[in-house]
Amino acid sequence: EGSIFKMKGLKYSYDALAPFIDGRTMEIHYSKHHLGYANKLNKAIVGTDLETKTIEEILTKLDIKNTALRNNAGGYYNHNLFFEILNPKAGGTPSGELAQAITTEFGSFDEFQKKIAEVATNQFGSGWAWLNVDKGKLVVENTLNQDSPLMAGKTPILGLDVWEHAYYLNY
Repeated sequence: EGSIFKMKGLKYSYDALAPFIDGRTMEIHYSKHHLGYANKLNKAIVGTDLETKTIEEILTKLDIKNTALRNNAGGYYNHNLFFEILNPKAGGTPSGELAQAITTEFGSFDEFQKKIAEVATNQFGSGWAWLNVDKGKLVVENTLNQDSPLMAGKTPILGLDVWEHAYYLNY
C-alpha cells in the first residue's frame, strides 16, 4: 500500500530563500532530515491503529514514552509546518486578526519579533521556537527536540527550527 504519511513537496525551489537560507541547506533539510522523519514515522505506525489517524490525532493523543513515535511524528508535523510557512514571496508584518492579537499580547509586531528571536536564541540544544495559540491567547515558547505544541494541547501558528540541520552549512 505504500507510505501513509507522505512528503507534501515544496512550493518553491531549494534556493528560493537565498541569501537567508541557501539551496544546499534547504535540500539537505527537506530531502534528508524531513524525509527521514516521514519514513521513520511510517515505520513506527505500520500495522497499528495509528495508520488510520491524522498526524494531528497522533500528536494530541501521544504516549510521550513512545520516543520513536514522539520524535518522528513531531518531526514530520513540525517540518511540514516549517516548510509550508516559508515562502520567498511572503512575510512581513501581518494584518487583520493576527496583527491585532500580536499587538494585544506583545505590544507590537517588533516586540513579538524580539520575543521569538530571544526564545529561539536561548534554546539550549535542539528544538523549536513557536508562536502558539493556548486557550485563545497567543504565546511564544519553545519545545525540545521534535516535540510539537499539539502534544500540550496548543495550536502552532509559526515554528522556527532551531536544530543545527536548519542552518549549519552557512551559520
